[in-house]
Amino acid sequence: MAYLPKEDRYTAMKYNRCGRSGLQLPAVAFGLWHNFGGMTLFENSRAMVRKAFDLGITHFDLANNYGPPPGAAEENFGRILKQDLHGHRDELIISTKAGYEMWPGPYGNWGSKKYLVASLNQSLTRLGLEYVDIFYHHRPDPNTPLEETMSALDLIVRQGKALYVGISNYGVEETKKAIAILKELGTPCSIHQMSYSMFNRWSEQGLLSLLKAEGVGSIAFSPLAKGLLTDRYLKGIPADSRAAGSSIFLNPQDITAEKVATVQRLNELAAARGQSLAQMALAWLLRGGQLTSVLIGASKVSQVEDCVGALKRLDFTGDELEQIEEILK
Repeated sequence: MAYLPKEDRYTAMKYNRCGRSGLQLPAVAFGLWHNFGGMTLFENSRAMVRKAFDLGITHFDLANNYGPPPGAAEENFGRILKQDLHGHRDELIISTKAGYEMWPGPYGNWGSKKYLVASLNQSLTRLGLEYVDIFYHHRPDPNTPLEETMSALDLIVRQGKALYVGISNYGVEETKKAIAILKELGTPCSIHQMSYSMFNRWSEQGLLSLLKAEGVGSIAFSPLAKGLLTDRYLKGIPADSRAAGSSIFLNPQDITAEKVATVQRLNELAAARGQSLAQMALAWLLRGGQLTSVLIGASKVSQVEDCVGALKRLDFTGDELEQIEEILK
């Protein structure tokens, strides 16, 4: 049966201006980092994308190495675009990145112009697209001049292969330099994608204030601390969880008794607010408009629905914020 998006899909979602650009992003975006590779059930991935779009999520975030294996997420999302969303391309913001190893040899990694241009060409082929809306450099390259990496982003925009460009995993000083170079080239840095959650607050040490001052958008990945800021681990490590599996990004050693105790206290506060823990964690990041968007991951449709439900309550009392700070000490 052909997929027909819900007609009211834009009524409940909140859209925020991305820095000083004309681009608006949904407050909750969908990342395809995990659960979209060759070892996952395609129909489940397809159902999550459909549900996300029905809920007003228009931004889908990928990278060349997402899978596994690398490239598989782009290929699968390309299939979903062709089967379900081909008539809605102009309603979508599709992003991808390059910066980690993708193929053997000296030209398949980091931040050279050779690598970035070649990687995006491959990504466009896998996605079945003529352009992406946002293209990111995925991480700083200590050996390639920043001017070369940023000029590659400028070239890609001028070639019409991306509409906007951004950076990811850049520190404060690196970000400041990248913004200045791109501004001089005439292709502004539109967005910065950083890791940020209640358990990972490095971006509060100057990065967020820099982005605001420079008019650059911000989007947080791993906003739920790879699942720790959900009800998943409140009573131990479930057998079907990421921590119990072969994931290199979360293992049982990460889930200490102290961390579980912290999560349990946060969960109690979330319940008092009428939210799930995941909803409160996302709302806390979006409070006061400090971020453009949060980038969720999911393994089932219900998780997508729960995360979007965070938008029903983004306000916090002063007492609630103080409680959160006390819990996180």
